[in-house]
Amino acid sequence: MNRLLSIVLLALTCSALPAADWPTFRGNPAQTGVAVEALPETLAEVWKFPAGKMVESTAAIVGDTVYVAAIDGKVSALDFATGKPRWQVDIGSVKAPLGVHDGKLFAGNEDGLIHCVDAKTGAVVWKFNADAEVTSGPAFVGDLVLFGCGDEHLRALTRADGKEKWKFQVAGGPVNGTPVVVDGKTFAAGCDSSLHAIDIATGKEKSAVELGGQVGASAAAADGRLFVGTMSNQVLAVDLRGLAVAWTVNKRQAFFASAAVGDKFAIFAGRDRRVYAFDKKDGKEVWSFQTGNRIDSSPVIAGTRVYVGSFDQHLYVLDLATGKELQKVKLDGAIIASPAVSGGKLVVGTDKGTVYCLGAGR
Repeated sequence: MNRLLSIVLLALTCSALPAADWPTFRGNPAQTGVAVEALPETLAEVWKFPAGKMVESTAAIVGDTVYVAAIDGKVSALDFATGKPRWQVDIGSVKAPLGVHDGKLFAGNEDGLIHCVDAKTGAVVWKFNADAEVTSGPAFVGDLVLFGCGDEHLRALTRADGKEKWKFQVAGGPVNGTPVVVDGKTFAAGCDSSLHAIDIATGKEKSAVELGGQVGASAAAADGRLFVGTMSNQVLAVDLRGLAVAWTVNKRQAFFASAAVGDKFAIFAGRDRRVYAFDKKDGKEVWSFQTGNRIDSSPVIAGTRVYVGSFDQHLYVLDLATGKELQKVKLDGAIIASPAVSGGKLVVGTDKGTVYCLGAGR
């Protein structure tokens, strides 16, 4: 009887555990784009919210709140269950992903201002002027927040007061990708066609590797490797030990979406309209799936499925093992933002300014 009671209590405790948050662009510091939990077998609309003129920014989800931004300047905190707004603040046009950490929301705008906002009230805590468009979402490590900017720099700011601790230059153009954090290092790539390993404590470069193409996507870290696509139509795996290219695959068009990296496969989506699954070990193509238009939205893995949005106005649900289409959800516009997944629901915005929450339905 005592054993049975213990099992029941354990089950109740587990069921009461909160769902995993999605606080940054790809869900975690390694930028893998993998959700902790699966989504319902069939997605249906739970709610939708008119966020503004256009939504390119990827949402952040923490607890019972989802945070969304539009390019007309509005950042909104919504009740995750209902989509009802809790607060809204205008901080200027935001295209880059949002990030939430320790009760604060961080967002950079096209005018070069990085904002720290109280996540409960929407009150601005501090602002930092980067003097160039903020092109990446934030990454958090220790007491720092990292941002890529349009003036060729990756910046580290202190989270408490927004003071610049260091900046690292990637010559030739903007640092677009949200920084990935691995073992005390971050990695930056841009228009110089190189991947730079940077010591987070000092902002100094440790090493670099030539990628053979400019990079607009974020890198994903898994199993001792970084996985990244380039504007020169390549996808690569880079070994972190020694920072050397492990494999390269050439395709027909550029990759602006970031990879989702699961147990076996690295999932890429490109401007050739296709979603690809590559074997993580050797880069062998396992399957590909063609959508109706180009893809800039980064795919997400949840359970045994891949979720990816296309400019053809559809969110696709694919079988992770085979690439078979399982569902196609029509939204009201092109999907440029990437999905955020938490609590059995998926949140994504469109170029019509609508944010959709998809799950088991009402």
